[in-house]
Amino acid sequence: MVVDVPKDMDISTPASTPTSSDNPLQIDNENIIRLIKAIANNRLSVKEMMASVGLKNRENFMEYSLNPAIKEGFVSMLYPDKPRHPRQKYLLTIKGLAVYNSNNLK
Repeated sequence: MVVDVPKDMDISTPASTPTSSDNPLQIDNENIIRLIKAIANNRLSVKEMMASVGLKNRENFMEYSLNPAIKEGFVSMLYPDKPRHPRQKYLLTIKGLAVYNSNNLK
């Protein structure tokens, strides 16, 4: 198959090279890293995660650790359709497990 490229289209190599910050497995948020370490291969409740990370203020934990981790796709709920389920637990997503395994967070 032959594809004609228009003459005015630039097909040169990009001027910049990707940096480590372009890596989707690179995390800058220390709170998320600690949370990923705490969850590892387990299913934990909010209380269990807070105890593992060493935090006591639930609001701060939710705002600065758990919600950003969920928003960025590292952590998911066991019962996503029922956020207030009495036995709600949280676990790492495939992306979260990849970070856990690739960064030697064990």
